[in-house]
Amino acid sequence: MPEGPIRVAQPEAETAPKRRRWLRPVLMAGGVLAVIAGSGLFWLHGGRYSGTDDAYVQADRLLLATDVSGIVQRIAVHEGDAVTSGQVLVQLDSAPFRHALDQAQAQLQQTALNLTAMEADYGRLLRDAAAQEAAVQLAQATYDRAAQIVNSGAVTRSAYDQARYGLQQAQQQLESLRAQAKVQLARLGGKPDMPVEQHPDYLEAAAKLAEAQRQLDHTTLRAPFDGVVTQVSSLQPGQYLGASSPAFALVSSDRVWIDALPKETDLTYVKPGNAATVTIDTYPGVTWKAVVESISPASGSTFSVLPAQNASGNWVKVVQRIPVRIRVEPQEGAPPLRSGMSAVVSIDTGHERHLSDIF
Repeated sequence: MPEGPIRVAQPEAETAPKRRRWLRPVLMAGGVLAVIAGSGLFWLHGGRYSGTDDAYVQADRLLLATDVSGIVQRIAVHEGDAVTSGQVLVQLDSAPFRHALDQAQAQLQQTALNLTAMEADYGRLLRDAAAQEAAVQLAQATYDRAAQIVNSGAVTRSAYDQARYGLQQAQQQLESLRAQAKVQLARLGGKPDMPVEQHPDYLEAAAKLAEAQRQLDHTTLRAPFDGVVTQVSSLQPGQYLGASSPAFALVSSDRVWIDALPKETDLTYVKPGNAATVTIDTYPGVTWKAVVESISPASGSTFSVLPAQNASGNWVKVVQRIPVRIRVEPQEGAPPLRSGMSAVVSIDTGHERHLSDIF
């Protein structure tokens, strides 16, 4: 029996290097194919969506003001209060405006009385003129008789002169009455039967009364829409608020949208009406449904005070950004959106890529 260690054949150990030699290329090729396939699928499905993180929440906001001046009597809200449309925000001292309203009301009543008196006076003048016409006819007849017989001595020269003078006086009185009636008719607008409420003087007084009432109403500053008030501390009771001077700001709580600035190359298939989703940096994990409302007709740089003009020849092409307004749909239970918040927008264009676009 031979002595020494016995060696056992190990075929698996000998074939392992051979297996690794062909397995490595297969795995590498498979990995490359997987990357290509994944990239292809991403390209095919990725062309449908267009998005940007250059987007911010916007809301209707205005600086509240009124067109009358006065002393601030009361401020009915505090910083950050939610208000509804028509709610009283600020009350100015209304005493001067109430006095002006009373004066305008009195002036309107006085105008109505004056017009009524003018109508009555015009009617009286017409009646007096009619009576005076009869007096002129009588004086004319008396004068005619005296003129026929004065030469015969039937009447004295004094009686004749008296008849002539009486006729002249009657005629002058008639002309005076007619002139007065003409003046009153002109004051009545040439229409003596016109209702007082339609006379220009009455309409002018009524307009002044309406203006006084409007100014009195505007001493109460009300919210024009639902929203949240801010910068209230800039106004204090007793402060003089000039006409058109801002009191404080109101930011809408209902009318909210997103102003996005995507690149022009991302707007190829975007159009108004496209569905979109919005996420806000402040509320991770919360998504809002939205709709593309409008696309600006020009890039943002077009509206700058000094548009870029490249006349030096050292031109570098810069991708422009086109403002897009996106309307956010109301979502029950969603956290509040505040103007200025940063957002990320994804727009579903509905466009899908095909392999035919490559080949």
